Amino acid sequence: MIPSSTSFYQITAAGIDKIEGEGEFTMPKFHGIKIEATGQNIITLRDGNQINAQFSDLGSAVVELRDAITQSKAQEAEKLSLVADIDTVQSQLAKPAPNKGIIAAAWEAIKGAAAIDGCAHLVAKVAALVGGITL
Repeated sequence: MIPSSTSFYQITAAGIDKIEGEGEFTMPKFHGIKIEATGQNIITLRDGNQINAQFSDLGSAVVELRDAITQSKAQEAEKLSLVADIDTVQSQLAKPAPNKGIIAAAWEAIKGAAAIDGCAHLVAKVAALVGGITL
């Protein structure tokens, strides 16, 4: 008589990356930079983006707006465009001194999200916070 047992294992995404290497769509934003050595406080938002801690209120508001846009019934092309501009703003917020011109240009496009159902109040909230940076 031979005892029979079956073991099942599940591998995580990190395990797959360890065995096979990172996939073509893996893009760690600040790979190779020792953030703790920059002298600034970097926080990670719930969407995975990293920003300077002094912009945490704006960062959180932008994440809310992004979530509302992605969950809306807007056309996919419009959502993609708006999310790309939001990513641009978030990238600038990682810097100790964000480029005001880049934020202002991206914000001009993002303001169009006010026309999407449920986003008008979030656009107003972000507008108030962005105004403090771009002035």
